[in-house]
Order: sequence, then structure tokens, then C-alpha cells
Amino acid sequence: MTRFDPRDFGARADGRTKDTAAVQAAIDACSAAGGGTVPLTGGTFLTGTIRLKSGVELHVDGSATLLASPDIADYAENVHHNRYRNEPELDRCLIYAEDARDVALTGRGRIVGAAESFPNEGSIYRPMMIRMLRCTNVHVTDLRLLDAAAWTTAFLDSEYIWVRGVCIINDKRYNGDGLDFDGCAHVFVSDCYVRGTDDNLCLQASSRDWPVHDVHITNCEFTGVCAGLRFGLKSIGDIYNVTVSNCTLNRVWREGIKLESTEGGSITDIAFSNIVMRDVTRPVFAILNNRFEPDDLGSSVELDHMPEIGALARISISGLIATDDDEMANVHRRFTDDVMGEPRFNGIRFDAADGHPIEDVTLRDVRYTFIGGVKLADIPPLEDYPRLVDKLAEPDVKSSENYWPDWSRAAFMDLRNVHRLDMTGVRLRALRPDERPAVLLDGCETVDEPEYRVLG
Repeated sequence: MTRFDPRDFGARADGRTKDTAAVQAAIDACSAAGGGTVPLTGGTFLTGTIRLKSGVELHVDGSATLLASPDIADYAENVHHNRYRNEPELDRCLIYAEDARDVALTGRGRIVGAAESFPNEGSIYRPMMIRMLRCTNVHVTDLRLLDAAAWTTAFLDSEYIWVRGVCIINDKRYNGDGLDFDGCAHVFVSDCYVRGTDDNLCLQASSRDWPVHDVHITNCEFTGVCAGLRFGLKSIGDIYNVTVSNCTLNRVWREGIKLESTEGGSITDIAFSNIVMRDVTRPVFAILNNRFEPDDLGSSVELDHMPEIGALARISISGLIATDDDEMANVHRRFTDDVMGEPRFNGIRFDAADGHPIEDVTLRDVRYTFIGGVKLADIPPLEDYPRLVDKLAEPDVKSSENYWPDWSRAAFMDLRNVHRLDMTGVRLRALRPDERPAVLLDGCETVDEPEYRVLG
């Protein structure tokens, strides 16, 4: 395969001289020649934004580091945009590809962001590490992706994506996402380790034109502050045909599995199997509503009106083990003051707006050991728990929301408005006495008699 060494285009690889132009020249020459490899070897290549092109494999050798510039002026402005409303400060990025085919980021080396140079406060822009828009046949393998200033990756409206053997550590700044796929199809993620301050792996659908489907996630480890596996929130379009298997989640201070159909699309045909969690505040959280807030960070840039409520259906969770250690008796924060979780904000929760039930849910062979210790005096009266409403039908009603109330009515499982619920082989245990009901099935219709046991 043809190789185009950036040193032949003037790269110094000394970690001080900016090698952006030289690396870009090698990529451009490689693509113009019909494709090949651009190897980074034996040093530290300091760059701003570089653009991958069709047919190019950027190979970061184990002897090399691709280091992000600490100067925001080195990052291009025409690299698409972050699709969360009111977060334009995340629009720039280090590595960008648009309308490219057969691109790859490979090697056993490191790509290191400039997190220390872009603090949570005091800097307008914080560049993402990798963003790919409308790309096909993408491979990201074996790399260490470290210390991004914002998200580590954003794959947008792309298909046929393989991410294998990648180590992501992004725990120094807010918005420390790991792997984000928006509008993507035919996605294969395996054998990865992800640690961060936000969503470890996220599937989103910002457009009806680009549904998310045929996604396979296996043999991965996730640890982080906000969510291990998050599907939705940005859910204008549909998300379906997703399998997650043989994964572990450790020390996740909010939700382990989070499903949020909130913007009119549907999330359906999702299967989780053989998932083991330790010290995860809320092992499973699923919600169906319409959550349009014009000034809220959680809404899509592309959404400009209150949508009709979509669908959340055919969800299977089997072989789930979630275990708390004594650590989970504490309040957990992101950085200094951003509370993420505490014992009263716990449990397996399904919630849907009245008249729009979540449908066809299977919970089978679940083992949940919760720290417990919550007293009724620590939470408002159970009857004061607000219902979830259709905001089109009842726009003025104060409603339950995705992250409010910040307390759970039940010690283990609070399921509301779930139809055709199949719950078998569920075993629940509290390490400390908890005064709340163990399980609440509110407005639920079950396939058979729910089968669960609270162990002493």
C-alpha cells in the first residue's frame, strides 16, 4: 500500500512545532493518489484541525502521539456543528471528515486532546477530538484517545462503522463523551474501554432522514459520571435494531442504561444481554415523553416545535447483574458541585406520559443489590410524585421530567405506564433497610403475574 510520510512534507514531530500543514499535505497527496497510509511514527505531531479524505488510513504508530494544539485559532470553523441546542462552543474539532469513503484511524499510538488548555470556565470554545459527517466504511481501531477538550468522537449521518480495541479516557472536562453516533447505521463496537464525565456511548437521532439502526455493541467496559449507554434524548428520528451484550459498567454515578424517546421519534427493538454493573446509581432508566424546551441544552438544534409523543417499545433486558458497594451510600458529584447521584435517586425506572405507554418490555434474570438506607422522611410523600404528561395536550401542567424529580418512589423498581410487561426471575436485595416500597407497578399491564423476589 502506498505510504505518504508527513516528514516528507516538512513535519518535525518534536511536540513543539505545529505540523498541521505537513500532516494535511500528506493526507491530501495520499487521497489524490487513490488512497493509502499516512504513518505517524517516532515522535509527537502537534496539530490543529486536520481533514481525513477518502481512501486514507491515518496510522498512529505505537511510537507516536498526535497532540492537539492548545490554541483555538488552530481549529477550523467549517467543520459542521454540535447538534445540541445552545452548545455552539463545541463546534470545532481536531480530526474531521466529510462525505468520505474508506477512511481509517488506526495504530497503537495515542491521540491526545488539549483538555488542560480549555477549562470548563473561561474558554468559549472546546474542540471535540473526532467528528465524521456523512462518511461510509469507517474504521477506528486499537488507538488510545485521551483527554479531549469536549466529546471524544461524533459520527454523524454515517454508515458502516467499525470501532474496535479503542481505549478512551476523557475525564478532565465537562461534555466528556466517549463514542457518539447520531444518524448512523450498521455500527460495530467491540472490545473498547471508555471512561469519561458524560455519556460513554450514545446513540442519537437528530433527523427523520437518518434513522439509527443495526448497531452492535459487545465486550466493552464503561465507567463514567453521567451515563454508560444512552440511547435517545435527541430522538427526532428513529432508533431500532440494537444489540448490547457482554459488557461491564463500573462506577457510573447516574444511569447505566438510559433510553429516552423525547422528540417524536421511536426507540424500538433493543436487546441487552449479559450486562454486569457495579456501583451504578440507576441501573436502567427509560422514559417516553415530549421534552421540547427552546432554551434547554437537551433539545436538538433541528427541533423547533413541540412534537407529538413517539414510541418506546420492544425492549428486552436479560441477564443483568447490578451490585452496590458501600461507596453507593455517598452523594456523588461531577467535579465540585454538580450532583449526579445519591441513594434516593436509584433503581430501575420506566416512565411514560399518561396515554402513551411504553410497550412490550421484558425484564428477565435480573439481580439487583442496592445500598438502600432511604427513609420516607428523606423524600416527599409518595402521592406527591408528579405524573408525566403530554405537553401538547396539557402545556400548563407541571410535569415530571427526565431528571426531575431527583428521587425514586421505590427502593428497586418504579415502573409506570408500561404495557405488556414480562418480568420473570427478578431478585432484589438491599444492603441497608429502606422504607420505600420495594417495587411499584403503576398503570402497568403485565403478560403474566410479575415474578420477583425481595431477598433478606
